[in-house]
Amino acid sequence: MASNDIGDWYRSIPQITKYWFTGSVVIPLIGRLGIFNPMWFILDFKSFFYRFQIWRPMTAALYYPISGPRGFHYLMNLYFLYSYSTRLETETYAGSPADYLFMLLFNWFCLVIIGFGAELALLMDPLVLSVLYVWCQLNKDTIVSFWFGTRFKAMYLPWVLFAFNLIIGSGGMMELFGIVVGHLYFFLMFKYPQDFGGAQLITVPSILYKYFPKRTGGMGGFGQAPASRRRPDDADGGGGGWRGHQWGQGQQLGN
Repeated sequence: MASNDIGDWYRSIPQITKYWFTGSVVIPLIGRLGIFNPMWFILDFKSFFYRFQIWRPMTAALYYPISGPRGFHYLMNLYFLYSYSTRLETETYAGSPADYLFMLLFNWFCLVIIGFGAELALLMDPLVLSVLYVWCQLNKDTIVSFWFGTRFKAMYLPWVLFAFNLIIGSGGMMELFGIVVGHLYFFLMFKYPQDFGGAQLITVPSILYKYFPKRTGGMGGFGQAPASRRRPDDADGGGGGWRGHQWGQGQQLGN
């Protein structure tokens, strides 16, 4: 019965989120079990450019050390990844997986550039935070809950996570990189064309639609930010819940 429940849950994960979530489980397990040396997964400038180890930018976004005290933080990363990625894919980008995949690729590409410049070894934290940031901007008036019962609008959640880790975590730089990249995507895709009347500076390559075609019946539309939605506080405990869960509860990132 438990295996059936897990299988049903896994099959219910939307397409792109499932790929990302699965990779974020498999790659760390490979490193933890010693099948491959974890040092082969991290982002390294010389190895990428001079040794042609071209897989490193991808594995750096999926790998995270899961031994010791970092294990709990890794589970929190998976929690945020699943919850906020699922929400974006099934709401704003419903019926158009290519559009959501483009957002992930855009954020990932920007973080790879930042990673080379800032000598970041791992990109999971900022990539997850960039997705969380986009969701919070599209649902800025939704009330979310943080630790100790603190409640505030979703638009403040990324900054709360940044401040939290700045004080008691690892400095908050990973969160800051994620916020910057998430804001860059949100500004170029939504805010600049709609609020400032500017041109659409980034567009989805047609090849993505070939492999991830649009599906009918979607609730959201790519290229147009939906009005901020505030779910009833009593319906999900104020956490901006999805299917009865409180996905908006904050946890620390970047440890």
